[in-house]
Parts: sequence; C-alpha cells; structure tokens
Amino acid sequence: MNLLDARSIWHGGNAETSTLEPRQSYADQWYAPRMWRKFARGIGCLGYLGIMAVIFALVSYFTFSQFVRRGVTPMPELYGMSEGEAERLLADQGLRLEWSEEGERFDEQVLAGHVLIQDPRAGTLVKRGGTVTVIMSRGPRRVEVPNVLGNALQAAQVNMAAAGLSVGRTISVHSTEGASGIVVAQQPAADSRVESDAAIDLFLTVESRRETYLMPDLTYLDLDNVRRYMQARGVRIGKVSYDVYGLLPPGTVLRQFPLSGHPLHRDDVVALTVVPPAPPEVIEGTLEDESTENVEQLAREGAP
Repeated sequence: MNLLDARSIWHGGNAETSTLEPRQSYADQWYAPRMWRKFARGIGCLGYLGIMAVIFALVSYFTFSQFVRRGVTPMPELYGMSEGEAERLLADQGLRLEWSEEGERFDEQVLAGHVLIQDPRAGTLVKRGGTVTVIMSRGPRRVEVPNVLGNALQAAQVNMAAAGLSVGRTISVHSTEGASGIVVAQQPAADSRVESDAAIDLFLTVESRRETYLMPDLTYLDLDNVRRYMQARGVRIGKVSYDVYGLLPPGTVLRQFPLSGHPLHRDDVVALTVVPPAPPEVIEGTLEDESTENVEQLAREGAP
C-alpha cells in the first residue's frame, strides 16, 4: 500500500474524491480569534472615549452658561450719546462710565459733550461691574474772531488768515468821516468763537459827499408830521397834489415819490399826494398846477 492509498482509506476509501488540503496548525487557529477580539476592544475604547468627550463638552457648556456667562454682558454702542444717556445705558448692564486721561477731543461730526470713542468697543463681552473708558467730543474746532475794526482791508485779511479764518463778503458803507476802505463793522463780532475756516463779513467805508437815507413809507401819515420829519433831515417837500380817497381825514398822505425803500439824500425833493383839506365837492379835479406855497396856503385857509 502506497501513501496515496493510505490517505484514500483515511478519507473514506475514495481516492478520486479526496484532496490533499493543508491543515492549520494549532497556533494559527488560536491567533485569528484573538486578533479580532483586540480589534473589537479598540473600537469599543474609541466609542467610549467619544461618548465621554461629548458628555464633557455638554457639562462644560452648561457650567459656562450657568456660572460664567451670568457675570458677563455684551458691550452696548455708546457712540454719539450724551454723557447722561451713556451712564444710564451702562448702569442697566451693570457697568460704570469712566473718562479717559485724554478727556476730550475735537471732532467735526460728533456734537460737543457726546461720546466719541469707547473702550472696550461695542459688541464685546465684558464682566459686569467693570468700567468703560470713553473719550468725549469737544465738537468742531473753534477759534476766536480777531478784532479788525479800524484796519484797512489788506490788514484785516492778514489778521483773519493768522487766526485760521477767511474774509467773506465786503460790504460798502457810506461815510462822511475818515478815509475810505476802513473796517467799521464785522460779522460775527470780535472775540466770538466760530468754526475754523469760517468766513467773516467786513463792512468797509466808502467816501460819500452827501448823507444818504432810506426813503420811509409815508402813506397814511399826516402831512404836517411828514413835513417836520423831512425838514429835520434836510429833505424838502416839493409838489403836493390833492386827491380824494374814501373817508380818510384831510392832510393824509396817499402817494409819495420817491417810493419807499429808495435812497434819499439831503436837499432831495419829495413829491406827495394827500387828501384835500376841504370837502371833496368844493374842489374840482386836482391842484397839480399849483405851487407848493399855494398848496400850503390852501391847507391853512381851506379852499374857496
């Protein structure tokens, strides 16, 4: 019996159907299950660690929310608020307002006495009971207007430029005294405080040989009062015409020339139309052809 026959008998005596299969050793059969057990144990450890990490994160978040975040608050926006408004808002958040060492700063946008800069900035989390440092605005930078009364125009321009200002409009004023081109008034007034680069209007003298007045409105005034008023200022009453107008009393001025608002100089002549002193039925038409002396006589004696 050869080796093949012996193995055929061992496998049931069928040499045709038996195969020669390698047999695993005892060490191989023991090592495979152990490897899978280690792998499963590693997976379990990783899962356990993941669960513990999640639990730790939840506990940390809960603890932070309950014990830490209760003592903090978001910083509100204070920009542009007055000091009183900022203090009230911070008090509601459990915070206190404190001025910085710089105190105030000029700014072209924020009004004086309002918050310009804050520290910490708005939106950050701060601990309740803390302080917020602010810099208040002094508003736009202002300069003092120099006094240029009595200066010539060029000297006034130099003084304004030295103060950081400029000359605005130059307005002529007639004067019978002193030289022309001298500043006699300014707007704004001297020593007032204005924004830097502001324009200052100057009133300059212009030589005038005659005093100039502004023609007043004489309508509905009494002729005698108007005559005295004009004569006191060197203005003559010229032609006086009569016209009937309603129930106005005699001697009431109805029209005037020059009109109200026109320039008027000394020795100028003013023409008036007044209500006649006599009843209207006695006078036919107007007395425009009469001289001033005849009109005044009629006013005193009445019409014939």
